[in-house]
Amino acid sequence: MTPAGKPDLLRDNELIYGRLLVIDEPHLIQRYNKALAAFGLEPTKLESFQIDRTGFSPEVAEECGDYNYLDPDEVNRRFIILTPSQIDLPVVHTAFSNTSQLMFEFMSRNQRAIDALTIKDVIYGEIEDSVSKVNDIEDLLSISQVEFKVLSAEDVLGKAAELGKLVDRLRQEPDAWRDSAMLTRMVELAKVCGDIRENALVPDQVIFRHNAYWTSHFGGLYVFVDTDMTTVISDPAAPGFRRSRPWQVSYISIRDADRVFKFLASTGRVELPRASWVETSGYLEHRAEMVVRALIRDAEPDRNLTDVDKVWLQTWIQSHAELITRDGNFPFLNAAKREIAQLGRLKIEDVAPSQRFLVIRAKPDHPDAWLTNQLISDFVPSDFVSRYIFNKQGFYKDYDGFSEAWRSHVVDVLKSTYLKDKVAFRTRLYGLTD
Repeated sequence: MTPAGKPDLLRDNELIYGRLLVIDEPHLIQRYNKALAAFGLEPTKLESFQIDRTGFSPEVAEECGDYNYLDPDEVNRRFIILTPSQIDLPVVHTAFSNTSQLMFEFMSRNQRAIDALTIKDVIYGEIEDSVSKVNDIEDLLSISQVEFKVLSAEDVLGKAAELGKLVDRLRQEPDAWRDSAMLTRMVELAKVCGDIRENALVPDQVIFRHNAYWTSHFGGLYVFVDTDMTTVISDPAAPGFRRSRPWQVSYISIRDADRVFKFLASTGRVELPRASWVETSGYLEHRAEMVVRALIRDAEPDRNLTDVDKVWLQTWIQSHAELITRDGNFPFLNAAKREIAQLGRLKIEDVAPSQRFLVIRAKPDHPDAWLTNQLISDFVPSDFVSRYIFNKQGFYKDYDGFSEAWRSHVVDVLKSTYLKDKVAFRTRLYGLTD
């Protein structure tokens, strides 16, 4: 199902395309259309639409029938900046998980220029990689940095650069002030650009590092970067898997739970189950509840769960003891909780590889914390709350396969837990404060 086909239930509750910026002022729509024209796209006829941090609009995507209209080859992502306030928006459609961070860094580092330019113009361009198309993993690994190629519809950027050169010439050449044609041109440019000594119109920094990320290429692929080694975690069927540079690149199958866990633990990306954080976070209790809810979904997919509470869940657990025991995850989590209470830690080496992901979380202060939690969620699909927070692409894919009754239940749970206070929820369960 394409994003256009997502039920209104998600949109109505801002679980998809939430917190976007409404664009309904004619001059901003006109500027947006100028950027679209520069990309060779048809102008929008909409009188109102929403945009994310990159300028992507789900309404415009639906209108043109192409959700990749700003990402045609899922590399060298396009962007449209109408207002500096876009920096506070999410990124809701991207092939790379770090697109949001790259846009944030670009807009932060060049705030003065963006503030000045968007008063009169629209900023657009591409986040240019070293490749134009991704054919295999090696193409992805060749991207070590990106460069923001920045343009403006009225060429305010080009005119500011030209005016800057003329100002330099006026300062450096004693007789330059006699050149009346040059002075006339400077006046013309100043009418467009203003006083460039006061208004920085040219971005200061346009090159940024391309670090750890997830990409939708090849069915979903993770790249983690450490000092001496880059680690790729993906389906082994991905083109280029284990093909080259074994001294620089480690390849791990995303189906190999043992190796994935050992990589995360050995590189200090995860917190092992210890009393210091487990007992105050409610993490294991949350996981156990998610396990039970998933079992209910599988056993009774059409059950109306509107009025489900903890008493009802406990009754269901007792009446389905055989199913609970056969699955094994709920008893395991209860046993883990008891062991941690007694010993202060869980002997993770005694835990089956697939169950280890139920009891670990990303180390909150690690730069890759969000990406690591996303990877962990791939091994715990029963926890739709964690999937929604860290792995929206995975969540939406799961959601497509849910029954209507279960979709309604999932939305209700997210509204009553995560959406009530996102920061507090992330802080308590995952130790994340941002």
